[in-house]
Formats: sequence, structure tokens, C-alpha cells
Amino acid sequence: MRFLTPRRRGGISRSYVTDTVIKNNLGVVNSLKIIANMQTDYLQNICIITKLFNEQKETYMCFSPEASFAGGVIISTIGVMTITKVHKPSQIIFASIPLFFGLQQIAEGFLWLAILNPEYLFLKKFSTYFFLIMADFIWPTMIPLAVLFMEENKKKRKILWVLLGMGILLSCYYLFCLISFDVTPIISGFHIQYNNTFPRPLGYFVFAVYMIVTITPLFISSIKRTKVLGSLMFLSCLITGIFFTQYLLSVWCFFAALISGVIFWILRDSKRKFKFDKLLLLKKKA
Repeated sequence: MRFLTPRRRGGISRSYVTDTVIKNNLGVVNSLKIIANMQTDYLQNICIITKLFNEQKETYMCFSPEASFAGGVIISTIGVMTITKVHKPSQIIFASIPLFFGLQQIAEGFLWLAILNPEYLFLKKFSTYFFLIMADFIWPTMIPLAVLFMEENKKKRKILWVLLGMGILLSCYYLFCLISFDVTPIISGFHIQYNNTFPRPLGYFVFAVYMIVTITPLFISSIKRTKVLGSLMFLSCLITGIFFTQYLLSVWCFFAALISGVIFWILRDSKRKFKFDKLLLLKKKA
């Protein structure tokens, strides 16, 4: 066969070149197959890990009647202690926030019982709307109002008045929704999910306004350490939105209830400073 004969003496035969090229191509193909198999295995592992994460992420923080009752009692106790630290009438609303959060958690504890046990079904509607009135109606107005009462800076008070107005409008909107639309609480993934038929197109806008009126006043306030409280509230909302999206209302309120204990620290230090300043004033007069 002519193509098997050498082209010239001492040269390389065409068959040798052909065999070499084929072997090299086979080697490349095998390498690509190995790489493809590695990529496939990698993607399969990623899919398995993602699936396991999605299945298990809701068990990272398991809520229950016991958790709601325990959190509610602890926060309510801190709330009562916080009120004892009030030394100015303007601080009363702010000091009451932990107590209100505690009562809200206790209400959700009763809701857990009502959903899980038919004999407590008569508590379901009351505990559902108590929780939601606190979350949707009270907080958008109460938080900016509490900060406004304590603020002495005139420029900041003007901003807080605007936020309070926004909060009142938002509270009225939520009150209208609670009266006009259905709300169905269910237990899903170890959390309570509040399914509702509120207008969907306004959902993201309303939530953005909710965050503005409940968190921004804490950053505007001149009161020492309220920014720490605002930062914790924002971070808890961010974490809840990422990991517990479907249960945002329930989980964020739980986090906020625990974080509200910071108010005790704020008013305790404020009272100490008030007493110290009063003592200095008495010494100067003497």
C-alpha cells in the first residue's frame, strides 16, 4: 500500500504520524471525559448539598409553644424591669416596648397550642389577631412615637414627625387589611406562617415602608446606644429575610423581642447619668 511506504529515507512514515495523531486525539478525548465526569460529580454534589440545606435549614431554629412562652415570659420580665428605670415621663412608651414584645410572644405561644391541639381551638382567632395587631398596627406607630417623645433636638424631631406620620398611615393600611382580608396561620417547617390575602402588588413597597418607620428612628435619635438597637434590628431582619423568608413576620418578631432587651440597658445607663447629673447639680448649689 503506497501510503504505508516511507516518504524518504530516514523519514517518518505516514502511518506512524496517523497513529500518533489518533492516540493523541484519544488522549485528549479521554481527558475531556474525565474532566466532564469530574464536573458532573461536582455539580451532583452541589445539588445534593443544596437539597439537604433546603430540607434542613428550617430545623436550624425550631420554634414551639415552649419557645414562645419562655421567650415571652423572659422578655415580659425584662419589660417590667425596664419600666422601673424610667426617670422621665417621655421615656414611658419607649420603656414599654419590651413588655409589649413579651405579650406578643405569649400570644403566639397560645396560637401554637390552638393549631396543634383541637381543645385549644377557641384561642386561635384571638391569639392570631393579637399577634398581628401588635406586629402590623402597633409597631409602625409606637416605635417612631416612642423615639419622638424622647428626642430633644428640634431638627431631628421634624424628621421623626414625618416618620410618625408614615407609621400612622401604614398602621391604618394594615388595620384595613386585617379587617377586610383573610389571615390563616399554619405550622410549616417548625414555624408559624401567616398566610393572608392582602394586596400582592403593594407587598414589597409596604414592607420597605415598614422597615423605614420601625428602624430608621433608632438611627436618627440622639439617645445614647439607640443606634446599637437599630443595627441589631436591621441585622435580625436581614438574617430572617435570607433564611426564613416564608416566616419573616413570626421569626423577625421573635428576634426583635429578644433584642428589645437592649432598651433596659439604654434606660439603665440613662438613669445612672440622670442621677449623677442631679447629684452634681446639688453639690453646686450647696
